[in-house]
Amino acid sequence: MSNETLACTYAALICHDAGVATTAENIEKVVKSAGVTVNSVIPILFARFLEKKSIASLFEAAASTAAPAPAAGAAAPAAAAAAPAAGKKAAPVEEEEDDEMGLDLFG
Repeated sequence: MSNETLACTYAALICHDAGVATTAENIEKVVKSAGVTVNSVIPILFARFLEKKSIASLFEAAASTAAPAPAAGAAAPAAAAAAPAAGKKAAPVEEEEDDEMGLDLFG
């Protein structure tokens, strides 16, 4: 993402948070007040896009497509695959020391 696009994105979010219409003029005002120079076409493109889709609907769409947390039952097959075969004795597991660099976070 270019700096111009990023600046206009932040400007549109600022307009939305302030309750101001996300017009090309308002986006351009916010960008200029931040001291950023952008091509004059980019705020117009952002405003035209946001006429059709509101920022609130974009947030809702992003939230609904977020990856869900894995289910607790998903760990069971992995644990079963890691278990040693019946009749074989499992080798003792050596525990790794948490204090690798001489730093102990909790000690």
